[in-house]
Amino acid sequence: MRRVVFNQKGGVGKSTITCNLAAISAQQGKRALVVDLDPQGNSTQYLLGGNASPPEVTLAEFFEQSLTFKLDPIKTIDFAVPTPYPRLSVMPSHPRLEELQSKLESRYKIYKLREALDEIAGNFDHVFIDTPPALGFFTRSALIAADACLIPFDCDEFSRNALYSLLANAEEIRTDHNHNLKVEGIIVNQYQPRANLPQKVVQELIEEGLPVLQPYLSASVRIKESHERATPMIHLDPRHKLTQEFVALYESLGAKKKKEKKEK
Repeated sequence: MRRVVFNQKGGVGKSTITCNLAAISAQQGKRALVVDLDPQGNSTQYLLGGNASPPEVTLAEFFEQSLTFKLDPIKTIDFAVPTPYPRLSVMPSHPRLEELQSKLESRYKIYKLREALDEIAGNFDHVFIDTPPALGFFTRSALIAADACLIPFDCDEFSRNALYSLLANAEEIRTDHNHNLKVEGIIVNQYQPRANLPQKVVQELIEEGLPVLQPYLSASVRIKESHERATPMIHLDPRHKLTQEFVALYESLGAKKKKEKKEK
């Protein structure tokens, strides 16, 4: 199962959600892979630690390799770097991805990520793809490579207005490039249940029939400590309320998938 965490707005928790769901997947016995397509590399730093030695190979080398012919190319599986956590790997980002984007677009390498993930499909049970805050080459590559799309939503009117555009973009990719892609759900992030506006906005989304997932993820200072320590919540504080919300969200995605298979 491949999931892309997608939103064109920055600061909505894409990397946090990607890494914490992947860490829970691995902690529950699945072989999980995070693909960090954001040149900022937040998921890479979160899982490997800012003070860790730089990975020998990153996605920059992967995409550069796709632009040139090599007699002895690096194998796709070698781009999946083990993290300190059992069964959890990451394809690391690199700032050089940004300068590669125009070359990759002009050479129409938009399907390379999907081909690579197809090649290593037997090595991982779950793949979570983190994307940049823009609908550029890397985000489109991720949507083409994924089975499902998760959209983080941070409960303000700007995010709500942008949400309809996100859904339309996902539908366009589904129609033109990836008929298997579906919007699996909207993840309500940094939710404050005592504030009136978040309650109102989320309820209106539900009434519109949009796939809002449960539970909502609470706002918490603890997540900032998780970032600072480069330790996903399931390993930093398994009993914390936010950790349990992540676990419940992960399990709800699994239950939803089983239900859909049964209905087919």
